[in-house]
Amino acid sequence: MDPSRTIAALKELRELTGDARGAQRVAFTPTWLKARAFLASKLADLPVESHTDAAGNFWATLRGRSEKALVIGGHMDSVPNGGWLDGCLNTLAGVEILRRLAQESAGVPPVTIRLVDWADEEGARFGKSLFGSSACAGTLDLNEARGLRDREGIRLPDALRAVGIDLENVKASASERTHAAAYLELHIEQGPVLLDKGLVLGTVLGTFGVERHAITFHGQAAHSGSTPMHRRRDAFLAAAKMSPEIYKIAERHGGVCTIGSCTTQPGIVTSVVEDCRITLDQRHLDAGSLKTMLAEAREAASNFAVEGGVRVDWDRLWQIDPILFHPDLIALCDEATTEICGTSHRMPSGPLHDASEVSRSGIPTVMMFVQSLHGISHNKIEDTREEHLAAAIRAFDRLATKTIAWIARPGNTAIFS
Repeated sequence: MDPSRTIAALKELRELTGDARGAQRVAFTPTWLKARAFLASKLADLPVESHTDAAGNFWATLRGRSEKALVIGGHMDSVPNGGWLDGCLNTLAGVEILRRLAQESAGVPPVTIRLVDWADEEGARFGKSLFGSSACAGTLDLNEARGLRDREGIRLPDALRAVGIDLENVKASASERTHAAAYLELHIEQGPVLLDKGLVLGTVLGTFGVERHAITFHGQAAHSGSTPMHRRRDAFLAAAKMSPEIYKIAERHGGVCTIGSCTTQPGIVTSVVEDCRITLDQRHLDAGSLKTMLAEAREAASNFAVEGGVRVDWDRLWQIDPILFHPDLIALCDEATTEICGTSHRMPSGPLHDASEVSRSGIPTVMMFVQSLHGISHNKIEDTREEHLAAAIRAFDRLATKTIAWIARPGNTAIFS
């Protein structure tokens, strides 16, 4: 294989679908369709069958001697003004693996190899991430999807219809899971862990579970000039105490906690705050630890409310359990990264990925991370050293070879049907 071919394709895609602000491959837009056509052009000289499924996911299949399939996944869409590697590295590295396998096996590898470009991983336009993979996995909430609109008021069903997708039929894409025996995904880390450790590659253990809540403290509005400090029932004071507390909770349990927004009522400079609403996002790879983190946050909020003479309400915004990847594939990923880079590092993923939905559907799954410069993604400065990209592509190819052997191993019944 030739990693430089993949890197050249990534640069070509950047020129084709980006501008001075960054990548503009937002799903279900003309630029996204241009990126899709670019991907198809890179497959044109390979002996693969290509089609788009009911959810808008693009598949390229290299038939093997066995129907059991290794699926390699990624996504060509980006956030607005995004980075040049997020998602498309996975997909274009998969093209190079298909090319290598087609050449070495005279076009017929031991097992079937499938490359998938998932539709709308980012959720940038309609706020619903992992659209295509969740439709394929059967976890997409159609009632929620029917009501989604973009900033211009365009409904998701209408935007899908414009690119030939019927929302009511998207779960028919589940048929693509038949014979899938393993799923692999390569991704830039999007954070600073590998960078800070001086490592190139990491093996992903799974994706964090998430507890996301709105916490509203209710106090009493009062004149800011005439109300003594000791007589105030200040909702903002109670809410503000949560900020350092969640850092302590995260430190105790090894997860992450974030207060992402804060709004106050009446929201004027001359009034003590009557209502203060904050949003809390908590994540952990261990379900028990996540539950404990939430319980401790609830207890802290209750205590701060009592101290301030206010009351507090909680509303759950969203929740997902931790998703653990397959232990055999984690071991194979460790082997591949060690063979290329001399070391391995196991780590969780804070962000969700299409791999999360694939794993939820029962298909054995693992992800490989490559270092991100600056620890930054979803930004035009997103970058990875070219030598690290080359190492990642070679290691990902080794992981594919090892996984093919694992699928083909006699007695291995790991297959979803």
